[in-house]
Amino acid sequence: MRSSPALFFYRAAAAALGPFASLWLSARARAGKEDAARLPERYGRYAFLRPPGKLVWLHAASVGESGVALQLVESLSAGDPALSFLISTGTRTSAELVARRANARTNHAYAPMDRADAVGRFLAHWRPDLGVFVESEIWPNLILAAQHAGTPLALVNARMSRASLNRWRTWSAAGRRLLRAFAFVSAADARTAAALSDLRGAPVPAPGNLKLAATAPRITADARDMLASEIGIRSHWLAASTHAGEDEIVLAAHARLRETHPDALLVIAPRHPERGADIAALAGGAPRRSSFEPIAGAPVYVADTLGELGLFYGLAPVALVAGSLLPKLKGHNPIEPAKLGAAILTGPHVESFEDVFAALIAAEGAQIVESAERLASAVAALWADEAARTRQCAAARAVVEQGAQALDETAAALSALLAGDVNAPA
Repeated sequence: MRSSPALFFYRAAAAALGPFASLWLSARARAGKEDAARLPERYGRYAFLRPPGKLVWLHAASVGESGVALQLVESLSAGDPALSFLISTGTRTSAELVARRANARTNHAYAPMDRADAVGRFLAHWRPDLGVFVESEIWPNLILAAQHAGTPLALVNARMSRASLNRWRTWSAAGRRLLRAFAFVSAADARTAAALSDLRGAPVPAPGNLKLAATAPRITADARDMLASEIGIRSHWLAASTHAGEDEIVLAAHARLRETHPDALLVIAPRHPERGADIAALAGGAPRRSSFEPIAGAPVYVADTLGELGLFYGLAPVALVAGSLLPKLKGHNPIEPAKLGAAILTGPHVESFEDVFAALIAAEGAQIVESAERLASAVAALWADEAARTRQCAAARAVVEQGAQALDETAAALSALLAGDVNAPA
């Protein structure tokens, strides 16, 4: 199959920039964005061996996509306990997630740079029996080399913004070539499915967003009881995954709430826990969880730890899913609060989860707030009306429960590909 001019120039540029890769990776390692001890993996060199037997390789970008990959591992393992898995990702946070949640037959590897030599070493080392790309992790050299090596490929839960889809249409020859490398393609939403169907020249199904199938985080009873005891009977709410610039909005909303609820507590869980000290200072010296400081009577508590967001969602009657209050941001995943029973509020900027939020809002399972004033008003209303809060939480839970069927359909298609079924869905 002939390639496109865009792919030709991409591959030439990747080769030409190869000598500068070590400088770039070293700089990222110094900034804490790469694991210095595992930098050889970026060049396709791995210190651990490929496990024997059939190996399913799942390629994900970051934390959200890694969660989908882990769900697929669980489903495929249930059908064939002898399978082994490799999850490749590009970020340290996703590596930590896989390390915490993966089963004993699943390895994590940092994805190789999308350069011919690194990709070649990766594929020669792992020799996957099936490659699964999650959402929009489209790396041309990796995809085309895997296809050339005879690895059956699938693209699952494809989910692209309007801007991304427009770029694909602009470079339609390249998009068509890459999409045809996949034996199976499925989309998370109807908009993406329609666009990819046009590019691929074949129908792309949209069984549903696999992120809706994510299991709720496990919360230990002891941790929950200890935190609930600290909070006591105070009215409280959670601002989850905040970014710089949002904390001021959230704190202004809380100041308004305390005019009518003087004992109210705000828990701020920053997206990047290293911002904890700055947020505590902004909140007048608020206690921090990472420093083991008690909440006591403080009006604000900074939950600046990793892996505990589910605990705070599970206790909060109302939660703002942040990363959504400023135009430069694109939103965060609302699945956890929906499954853990927190009434969901969000800002208007949710491009990364547009379809999930659209479904939640249409079902009255979430509310949009555009300002500190609107945020304070929504929190106060949900505190005051327990029946309304219960209805909103139930509506959100009903939306996210739709993901289970999509997960089953996708796992069945992947199992068919792995078995070499020529009648597997295309």
